Amino acid sequence: MGTLEAVDIQIGRGKSARRAYGIDEIALCPGTRTLDPSLADTRWRIGGIEREIPIIASAMDGVVDVRMAVLLSQLGALGVLNLEGIQTRYADPVPVLERIASVGKTEFVTLMQELYAEPIKPELITQRIREIKEQGGIAAVSATPVGAMKYGEIVGKAGADLFFVQGTVVSTAHLSPESVTPLDLAQFCQEMPMPVILGNCVTYDVALNLMKAGAAAVMVGIGPGAACTSRGVLGVGVPQATAVADCAAARDDYYNETGNYVPVIADGGLVTGGDICKCIACGADGVMIGSPFARAQEAPGRGFHWGMATPSPVLPRGTRIQVGSTGTLEQILVGPAQLDDGTHNLLGALKTSMGTLGAKNLKEMQQVEVVIAPSLLTEGKVYQKAQQLGMGK
Repeated sequence: MGTLEAVDIQIGRGKSARRAYGIDEIALCPGTRTLDPSLADTRWRIGGIEREIPIIASAMDGVVDVRMAVLLSQLGALGVLNLEGIQTRYADPVPVLERIASVGKTEFVTLMQELYAEPIKPELITQRIREIKEQGGIAAVSATPVGAMKYGEIVGKAGADLFFVQGTVVSTAHLSPESVTPLDLAQFCQEMPMPVILGNCVTYDVALNLMKAGAAAVMVGIGPGAACTSRGVLGVGVPQATAVADCAAARDDYYNETGNYVPVIADGGLVTGGDICKCIACGADGVMIGSPFARAQEAPGRGFHWGMATPSPVLPRGTRIQVGSTGTLEQILVGPAQLDDGTHNLLGALKTSMGTLGAKNLKEMQQVEVVIAPSLLTEGKVYQKAQQLGMGK
């Protein structure tokens, strides 16, 4: 595809904008060759760790606990444990998770605020990391920038393999009141004994700055998540297809300049195998997903999924959604699929899509042709929609 200049659209006098695209608005166009899906190589590296499956389970309390982190590692993927959630506030999280699953819609936010008011216990951070590692899992953990400042040393001593520093929006140029010392991301990346992944961002400039600060990978996505309400509460975000493409361009420029390749991870808003394929085609090296894994029988959320900012005592920016339990983690990740809507056998979907597009590896998948296709998911699907089957669910 030829290079096109961004076209500014006039919102009104004095305010113009460019068009941004979501994953639902694009489609992948087959090229001149195809290949057998068994030949598609989906391997990727993050922080020096190679994984067969470029899919990470989100650091959300309804998605990843110690057991899920270990299972995901065994299956060739990766799960990230939230160090500021239920797992580090309660020695026994089971009754707490049962309360969250049993409460009604109207009492939910206040219950969450109450449950998450329980202090984080540093010894539980150490314990959870050790539990994952003792069972042979990859100990990937997540904290907000504030949490990273508080608990970074503990995480380092406990021997975590990867540290994700995540906020709604993370930048290297953060202004704080005089009484508050902000987290110096570059210094933090340099001092931590394990690779540090930074996010979230949605623009070329911020992605580039995070890479320059020493990020081992960059998370892309603000507000597209199934249980996230940031876009409604704050009005902030960029649709994922455009956000990923912009940040992937920063990765490529940074690599050409330095020889250092920093993976870009599309985080949020991805539900089906097709969504994952389209994000990689836009330039992502891997994806982070929550709600598809929250539907696993082994997930701690018991068929529910909630946003990380839901328990905020002052401005909740997440909600709890009922996703149900549709199969085992293995069925969802590597099959065999029991559902026909693209939410089972995510690896199989990626390999089959790569075969259809003739992409031998993820680098070639990032180069496939993308078309604007607002009718992609609705064209010819009248019966599915009317009968709530397949793509019409």
